[in-house]
Amino acid sequence: MIFRKLAILAVIFAASVSVAQAQTLRGSRDSVQRQYNIAVQDGFVFVASAGEIPGLVESGKLLRVVENRNMILHDVSNPYARPAVKLLLDRLSAQYRRACGEKLTVTSLLRPQNRQPANAASNSVHPAGMAVDLRIPDRGRCRSWLEQTLLSLEGSGVLDVTRERWPPHYHVAVFTTPYQNYVATLTNSNQEYRVRRGDSLWEIAQTMGVSLAQLRAVNGISGDLINIGQRLQIPAIASNTAVSAATTVDRIEYTVRRGDSLWRIARRYNTSVAQIMRQNNLNSDVLEVNQVLQITPGSSS
Repeated sequence: MIFRKLAILAVIFAASVSVAQAQTLRGSRDSVQRQYNIAVQDGFVFVASAGEIPGLVESGKLLRVVENRNMILHDVSNPYARPAVKLLLDRLSAQYRRACGEKLTVTSLLRPQNRQPANAASNSVHPAGMAVDLRIPDRGRCRSWLEQTLLSLEGSGVLDVTRERWPPHYHVAVFTTPYQNYVATLTNSNQEYRVRRGDSLWEIAQTMGVSLAQLRAVNGISGDLINIGQRLQIPAIASNTAVSAATTVDRIEYTVRRGDSLWRIARRYNTSVAQIMRQNNLNSDVLEVNQVLQITPGSSS
């Protein structure tokens, strides 16, 4: 029994970290080239000098980024960025401050080509206004949160993040159209899930038909810790189960755990005791640990 429990825990742990392992903070020439290609495909202007900025601001292609209660700009010469980059900073800085109790520090935004540092790549996207540099937090907990959140977003295909060594910072290139579409799906979703006893983040993601990376990203969660009563936003981006805010999840298999009851399980999956009993041909409400139940979430009348 002990070995079986360990095996189950190992499977759950592997599922929860697989997304993070798929992405790394190590940059490459290929990633820089990919960023550049996307900027070109999107028709972005690569600003040659600061004199070109006012015209791009007037046309709405660039927006000014200002300090606020969640964000600090440290020695940023040209505080302008593409609208999607500003949107990312507004959302990320608010989540970061809630998670860490400190402001997010931005160290660079738009950099004209004639102001690029000597070690910058020739095809850097900073002149296109689609990149931002973030200071690496001193506190380990905050550093871990920021890295895992950025990696989760990278896993969703909306940005590319690299931890640069000289000077130390995170370079974040935002893929503007995918990111704006991503946020639109999140804000258009009104689904909310309240964490119950025995829930895990992995199980909630599986039940609701979204990826672990998506669930972490929309809720600003870097690890797997959740609390009873916590309200989680469920993104409208569905995984291969194709779940949307207006549909229910297909039938799932649930393994009974110690302390479970039919009433608790029914409440967790928004169904009824009678429905679970019918689906599983149960003659009584007595359950056994490790018993497998077929459940259709959201089937309560």
